[in-house]
Amino acid sequence: DLDTARQELEEFIPHVKNISDSSIKKMAGRDLMRFKEFKKQGIAVRFGRFTQKENKQIQKNVEEFLALTGIDSAEKLLFTSRYPEDKDTIHRLKTEHHFCEKISEGIPRPWRLIYYRARKMFDPNNYKGRYTTEEKEKLKMYQALHGNDWKKISELMSRSNLSVAMKFSEIKSSINYGPWTKEETQKLMNAVKEVMKRKLETENPSSLSSLEQSSTDLWIDREKLYQQLPWTEIETKVGSRYWRQCKQKWNSILTSKLTKGQQLHRGTNGLQAKINLIKRLYETKAEDASEVNWDELSNAFGDVPRAYVQAKFYKLKVSSVPLWKKKTFSEIVEYLYEKKLPELEEKL
Repeated sequence: DLDTARQELEEFIPHVKNISDSSIKKMAGRDLMRFKEFKKQGIAVRFGRFTQKENKQIQKNVEEFLALTGIDSAEKLLFTSRYPEDKDTIHRLKTEHHFCEKISEGIPRPWRLIYYRARKMFDPNNYKGRYTTEEKEKLKMYQALHGNDWKKISELMSRSNLSVAMKFSEIKSSINYGPWTKEETQKLMNAVKEVMKRKLETENPSSLSSLEQSSTDLWIDREKLYQQLPWTEIETKVGSRYWRQCKQKWNSILTSKLTKGQQLHRGTNGLQAKINLIKRLYETKAEDASEVNWDELSNAFGDVPRAYVQAKFYKLKVSSVPLWKKKTFSEIVEYLYEKKLPELEEKL
């Protein structure tokens, strides 16, 4: 029954109490037995960014299912509604050959997340480059007609749901690209504080009292919450910047507050921080960026947000690693360790 399923799933998904009854029913059917099997093998259920290994497993699962059923493309399999004439046949084949089990094979994650990841990987509409002026005008027109029905709009524009939603967020108002004013910064701070308080009220009501009693700056030290902030909501509250600008500005505010204005990336301090970062990354032996504990790594730079460290790593690889786009994460780290590290140590 539903209560039993929820209790059993709670062992694997801590936030299960926030999941709807209908989703619990689906997870009980699609995920519970899989999770128990992974537990027997000593494998924990994963969340967050997919690793390169998981992406390869999804690709393998999809290709094997296509070979098994004779469906001639991943787009037909994962975006069946785009092919109304083949819809009934594809649905029948998916049922007969246990699509849910096959696509999630070997991946310790909820089925729904694996399915969404597969759709993102195999959607040809994800790889169409920049929006033209004509497309932007169409997007504004469709949004005026259909509201935020991004599924409908994505079909009309042959772009992915996420792409049209984010692009509209970017162009819906007159965006300011200049330096942030004091008023804008204050609006951002107020918006972040408001959503953080709401988050704390939901997750840990007792911590809210200490938040209220703290000085005006201390609440910012709860930067662990920044990773999951609702940026599109914050964008609306700020009004003059789109969500990505808000996120970048917030990271810079955090860095400034948490380091109390130290010059982290200048002179010998900067060189030492880069050296520490490369060494620590190499020691993790991570195959993919998602396997790195960026919060721990932030100690290489001092008490800064993980996004600050990730940005530093990005600049380091872009400026130092030739053809970095064609290399895997581990190859990039090895190159930095073998080629860039000695150069930095000599300079220091």
